[in-house]
Amino acid sequence: MKTIVTDLPTIGKKITMVTSKNEKITLITHHTGKRDLYFSHDVDDDEADYAIELSAQDTRELGAQLLGASYQPGDTDQMKMVKGAMVLEWYTLTASSALVGKTLVESDIRAKTGAMVVAITRGENVIVSPSADEVLKTEDVLMVAGSRENISSFEDWIKTQYVDSSNRGV
Repeated sequence: MKTIVTDLPTIGKKITMVTSKNEKITLITHHTGKRDLYFSHDVDDDEADYAIELSAQDTRELGAQLLGASYQPGDTDQMKMVKGAMVLEWYTLTASSALVGKTLVESDIRAKTGAMVVAITRGENVIVSPSADEVLKTEDVLMVAGSRENISSFEDWIKTQYVDSSNRGV
């Protein structure tokens, strides 16, 4: 991104940024703390397509959000690496499963197989990142994550726990 800073006597500063898509964002910071943001699709156009006025507080919040205060997107290179290394499978607990009535910590799935339960679908509800004290129930659908080896170990182990795995691999 190309940035140009210009003094505006008696007003403040003008900061013009040209994005990688050749669009222009202009920020005028007034001595009073007020900020005006102007957006232009055409870098050569002096007329803005859209403008907004921000208070000093609005500007701080926008800056915090741009820096990732509420959300940090994943690095796409890391996501590709994880996507190739991680397997997700789904398993439905039957009434005869030895896991029914146990908490996740009591089931000891991770220690026994290396895989972990990352979500549980219970009826219409989804429990994302369930706590260790979550009690497993009949018809719970476990979303299990791990390496291929972890999932293979989980599948070998789960056969001894009387679980229906007919709907796995969605």
